[in-house]
Amino acid sequence: MAEAGPDLSVVCKSCGAEVSPYVTECPYCGSRLRKRAPKLERVGDEVRVQEDRSDRRRRKLAERRRRAALRSERVEELSARPVATIAAIALPALFVILERASNLSLIDLGAIVGPVGEEWWRYLAAPFVFDDLGYLFTYGLALAIFLPALERRIGVIPSALLVIAAGALGMLAASGLDSAFGDGIPIAAGGNGVALGVLACWLVLREAERRADPDEDFDRVAVAVAAAVLLLLPLVEDFADPWAGLAGGLVGAACGLAATLGRRAHG
Repeated sequence: MAEAGPDLSVVCKSCGAEVSPYVTECPYCGSRLRKRAPKLERVGDEVRVQEDRSDRRRRKLAERRRRAALRSERVEELSARPVATIAAIALPALFVILERASNLSLIDLGAIVGPVGEEWWRYLAAPFVFDDLGYLFTYGLALAIFLPALERRIGVIPSALLVIAAGALGMLAASGLDSAFGDGIPIAAGGNGVALGVLACWLVLREAERRADPDEDFDRVAVAVAAAVLLLLPLVEDFADPWAGLAGGLVGAACGLAATLGRRAHG
């Protein structure tokens, strides 16, 4: 396939329209484009316009603008998809499938049972390890309700960092506080801290929006019910640690406050 030649269109400086390079006046606004018709040159079997320096500058500028527009469209398309939500729900689902289809145990996958010691990676893995489907369903439902709204407000990467921070710091709090005030054998896994962190961050942002605009109201009863369910999970799930949930909620509230202040600072 022959290599494509340069773009033959010319951009009018007055109206911005793309016109043929063979004309000396813009057919849309009548502005003078050049004193004389451009020279032509033959490249192989192709006849094309011989570009001068200003034509090359205009062509390169138009190409940069097209590329910038394409990048902007890709970013907007990515932001419209709940990427962090999908990843945060799919990862523990894959862990459940892996645990049940292999000889790996919850401890092998990262659950915290006893002192962590030098296995610091458990703080990152434990929030995504679940011992039963009911626990996973509750976690996934909470994220499906609240996390997409956060992604639209603060972006995909900050939302993903919130999930990781709420989960890891929650597990760190569970391990440390149980060792200090409990029997010294912490048992923690699952994403109750992640779910409460996401809910708390969402609540802080929505409350700030409601104060700024009374029409931006939300159902507080439904939010309270969701928070109560997540807080009471340790009563029915052995691996759902209460300290992990409370610490994750505090991390989410702090992130929501930081995001609110940042939005105010930017107008």
